[in-house]
Amino acid sequence: MHIDWWTLLLQTVNALVLVWLLARFLFRPVAKIVAERQHAAAALMADAAAAKAAALDEQQKAAADSAQVAALRAHLLDAATAEAAQLKASLENAARTDTEQMRAAAQTAIDASRREAAAADSDRASQFALDVTARLLDRLPAEARIAGFIDGLARELAALPDVTRAQLTGDDEAVRLIVPRTLTAAELAACHTAFTQALGHALQVQVTVDPAVIAGLELEAPHALVRNSFRHDLAGLKMELLGS
Repeated sequence: MHIDWWTLLLQTVNALVLVWLLARFLFRPVAKIVAERQHAAAALMADAAAAKAAALDEQQKAAADSAQVAALRAHLLDAATAEAAQLKASLENAARTDTEQMRAAAQTAIDASRREAAAADSDRASQFALDVTARLLDRLPAEARIAGFIDGLARELAALPDVTRAQLTGDDEAVRLIVPRTLTAAELAACHTAFTQALGHALQVQVTVDPAVIAGLELEAPHALVRNSFRHDLAGLKMELLGS
């Protein structure tokens, strides 16, 4: 086989020139375009990744905000429920307290009314008994209404303290002798004698008639009050009856 070296050399040179031309005017621009496209694609991917990351952050933030709002709502609902329950319990306690107070006040009023009614009945019964007693005592002889009480009043005078008895003279201050009717001269003299013996000195008195005494004597002075009368006894009996 015969090889034409010049032809082979020329073809090699042509191939090298072609490769140089392709590398210069085709491969480099294409590689540049491809690199630019790859760079642009990488930038787009980076922007997309950043946008995705930002979207994920916003989504997570929104989820966190939603969870916080839900937790706050649940807390407010729990607080409102607890406050409503507390208010209900407070109102129920207040209503129960008011009811108990009203019941107690009503019971107190009923008890007071019963006591007042019982006291009124007792007062009427006592007053009736006292009126009957007073009417019966009105049937006593006129002499018995005075004479039977002189010595008793004298004993009451004698039981007074020494200082009080010394002050009872009737000279400086008026001493009233209250009687149920006008005294006779003998009755007045008996009173003076009994009072002088009880006090150890004479006693000047001003006689005052008061039928309400019924029977007996009452001696009133600025510093002493001595009673021996049916009026005084009936008043004490009435107090005992009303007290019982």
